[in-house]
Amino acid sequence: MKICSLSFTDGQPIPARYAFCKIDPKTRVAMSDNQNPHLSWSDLPEGTQSLAVICHDPDVPSKPDDVNQEDREIPADLPRVSFFHWVLVNLDPEHEEIAEGAFSHGVTSRGKGGPIAPLEAQQGINDYTQWFASDRDMSGDYYGYDGPCPPWNDAILHRYVFTIYALSVPSLELGERFTGQDVLTAMEGKILAQDSLTGTYTLNPRLAPTSIAEPI
Repeated sequence: MKICSLSFTDGQPIPARYAFCKIDPKTRVAMSDNQNPHLSWSDLPEGTQSLAVICHDPDVPSKPDDVNQEDREIPADLPRVSFFHWVLVNLDPEHEEIAEGAFSHGVTSRGKGGPIAPLEAQQGINDYTQWFASDRDMSGDYYGYDGPCPPWNDAILHRYVFTIYALSVPSLELGERFTGQDVLTAMEGKILAQDSLTGTYTLNPRLAPTSIAEPI
């Protein structure tokens, strides 16, 4: 099984159009295009009845104390936790790709609809749901894909891991509101194969390549 993308190269920076936020020289950050990247897959194992897609960032600071604080930098050695950016299940294996922007295009305040998704799949809530829970202007259930927005003062590049799972069941019974962790638990014992593609992203100008640091 193999996952590929026309949107970014494995191990390389993710272009800003696939991010929730981008660097802005005047305001530090600004909302970006927030398009889901293109993904394709091949060589599915025999017996594949459905696919699941998960994107997560394993580099989120475990403590919020220094996040986006002036005159501070989040230390590289701070323990990190995962943040789910995309949770998609029950995708028919007859499909061979997900088009750029098909599942997300632009930032939507106060949540995004679900669980029904394009390609007759189902999408779960991502972790912006929890992140914005106490924000009066942004709170809501965020279904599907929302891209990178790491702290602008983090000392490390964040990694965004896109994984496609080939499953031995036609669907995962998860109800209408489910999380990335719910999917990982539901897939146990049902995964025939999986493959991942990793991109990097930062909002720290000190770390950003020119292609990300320049406004798009």
